[in-house]
Amino acid sequence: MTATELVNPATEEALASVELLDAAAVDDAVARAAVAQRRWARLSPWERAEGLRAFAAAVAAHTDELAALEVANSGHPIASAEWEAGHVRDVLTFYAGSPERLSGRQIPVAGGLDVTFNEPLGVVGVITPWNFPMPIASWSIGPALAAGNAVLVKPAELTPLTTIRLGELAVQAGLDADLLQVLPGKGAVVGERLVTHPGVRKVVFTGSTEVGKRVMAGAAAHVKRVTLELGGKSANIVFADCDLERAAATAPAGVFDNAGQDCCARSRILVQRSVYERFMELLEPAVRAVAVGDPASRDTEMGPLVSAEHRARVASYVPDDAPVAFRGTAPPGPGFWFPPTVLTPERTDRSVTEEIFGPVVTVLPFEDEHDAVGLANDTAYGLSGSIWTDELSRALRVSRAIESGNLSVNSHSSVRYHTPFGGFKQSGLGRELGPDAPLHFTETKNVFIAVAEEG
Repeated sequence: MTATELVNPATEEALASVELLDAAAVDDAVARAAVAQRRWARLSPWERAEGLRAFAAAVAAHTDELAALEVANSGHPIASAEWEAGHVRDVLTFYAGSPERLSGRQIPVAGGLDVTFNEPLGVVGVITPWNFPMPIASWSIGPALAAGNAVLVKPAELTPLTTIRLGELAVQAGLDADLLQVLPGKGAVVGERLVTHPGVRKVVFTGSTEVGKRVMAGAAAHVKRVTLELGGKSANIVFADCDLERAAATAPAGVFDNAGQDCCARSRILVQRSVYERFMELLEPAVRAVAVGDPASRDTEMGPLVSAEHRARVASYVPDDAPVAFRGTAPPGPGFWFPPTVLTPERTDRSVTEEIFGPVVTVLPFEDEHDAVGLANDTAYGLSGSIWTDELSRALRVSRAIESGNLSVNSHSSVRYHTPFGGFKQSGLGRELGPDAPLHFTETKNVFIAVAEEG
């Protein structure tokens, strides 16, 4: 086994060394998880619920520790990291109510009784990204455990520390050490083995569309279930009839949160031409006001990018001759900083069509509602987006016309654990979160019981 050296993205200082597992370690983990899963599934729904509540309580008791780890490992601002740790607690608490609500159906049939059961899949593999390590891991851990499964999580190589700590907290809360295992390693080794191992019954992958296609192809060899949450190029559509001041004031948060390293980032702002110039006048001071700096400071709104390599990739979308309208500020270094940047390119520019995954937003004018919908849908992705209008009929028409899995009207909210989350087109397959999420980690078994005629 080898180790990887982690670096604090805000200081470029060495942070920790994490051992990377090999394929043999994954095989061993799957075997142990299968045994633990059978024990877990035999527990009563009440006992599984109690286990999840204890896990949530352990997370709640270590919120500050988890947040500090995320600040150091991922560069998330402290306020955001604290919210993320609290979100994990809330997700686990929410799904702690599921074991006692997971019920089948009785279906009227002739000649007997027909009932369905929701049987756990068994061992589930979860491959998480580097941008939101804690929350995205919890989106599978909570419902999968609630449904009676064991979970193996492969965190991203760049940001594994909070996920590793969550695994330790699960054991401290009393869960079987083999029931939830965190497996640090390279995607081409640990991730690949989770996808191809016949004992892993489902894979949940969050990451790039390119890698998601490979995960789907690998899972097909075993007819294995997959849930994919992939890339995005979401539109923020601003109509002339909206509260323009509020739309402009909130637009930076809609795209620059987590330094734009967010699949749901509203990285294309589409503005009705009649108010385009006024919107840009309002947007500029809002962008320049974004506080970029030390993620440990409570005044910071945006931290660094995750790595030097990723910063170089983001910078490639803003060459020297790029149509930069205006920029915010960023510290000179050390750290992987990039200023909030607003571009006004042509509709066909790669900054408009490709996912940048950084603090870069394009602003384009549109003529009317038809043009806005066509422009918003002119992408391979369909994950999220916002619609700003004060006309209810327009809000409903455009919401139905946009090819996206999650939309907000006069808001930039994409994720609530109470509601389903997932994308259209190449943004993914399946849904996470919401009350039905545990069902996605089960098989439906139908049982018919013949009833003999009397006499």
